[in-house]
Amino acid sequence: MTAKSPSCRAIELDLVATATGEAESRSAERVQRHLDACGSCRDDFDRYRAVESLTRGLRAAPPDDALARSRAGLESRLADLKQRRVAYRIFPSPLGHILIGRSEHGIAVVEYLHGDASLRASRLAGLEGVEAVPGGPELERLQRDLLDYIGGRRRDLDWTLDWRLARSDFERAVLEATAAIPYGAVASYAGVARRIGKPSAVRAVAQALRWNPLPIVVPCHRVIGTSGRLTGYAGDKISLKQQLLSVEGVKLHAAQRDVSVAREAMYALGEGETQYCLPTCGSIGTRSLSLLTLFASRADAEARGFAPCTDCRPDLHPLEAA
Repeated sequence: MTAKSPSCRAIELDLVATATGEAESRSAERVQRHLDACGSCRDDFDRYRAVESLTRGLRAAPPDDALARSRAGLESRLADLKQRRVAYRIFPSPLGHILIGRSEHGIAVVEYLHGDASLRASRLAGLEGVEAVPGGPELERLQRDLLDYIGGRRRDLDWTLDWRLARSDFERAVLEATAAIPYGAVASYAGVARRIGKPSAVRAVAQALRWNPLPIVVPCHRVIGTSGRLTGYAGDKISLKQQLLSVEGVKLHAAQRDVSVAREAMYALGEGETQYCLPTCGSIGTRSLSLLTLFASRADAEARGFAPCTDCRPDLHPLEAA
């Protein structure tokens, strides 16, 4: 069997989507230009289209056990062709080389590649049931989005996510709770454990986030220890966590081997409360961080629908900007 060229592998996801009528217009146009010059991919395209056509015909046929089994088999084959492929792109950034992987369901992986800027350094390389293929221009927008985020030029990565690399229901719950922590805010590992209804599972939460398959977009950099210290990011890359929090305006105390959130310079929101406070309001300064979310700015808190406290009035007495 002749190995496919990089250009053929890069377009394969869109080739299947075009054959099944699910591709966006720009992707379909790119596929057609490729097919004009590639006989091998034209053959693959015709096969995919034939399978889809037969499947469509079987869907329209009157109910019949044999037809139903045939239809199910064809649909399973077509689904497998689409689902097992993850298109990836590796690019340099201020945080080092980053890999983004996209499946038909969404972004499946964002990964720091330390030392070796190639696919073999990624978890995708040895993952069973996944075929990693080089991505094409469709990943350029994602690269730009991520670089703009790291550079402080955008606040949201509103990507559709594919959770296939979450290893358990527990891990997915941790990731989803972490994804809900707002921009410019921090919460503790213990706080995340409480949010998923597992208050005693703090170590398990930390371990789940240690292997977060979607860092940055699932912002585990916003999760800190109950002491306020920055701990455990991308293995042991605390400096990356520090950089991302600084971009978001989170105030930090940085010593040589100990970086922590400057709690006294952050607005505080108590668990279950709807009003955010100054750090000196009532008992809030002595509460455990397992019961608080800290915000870098009033705007960040109010963007999430929280109102200023009517006792300490952070709207009238805001913290000084750094």
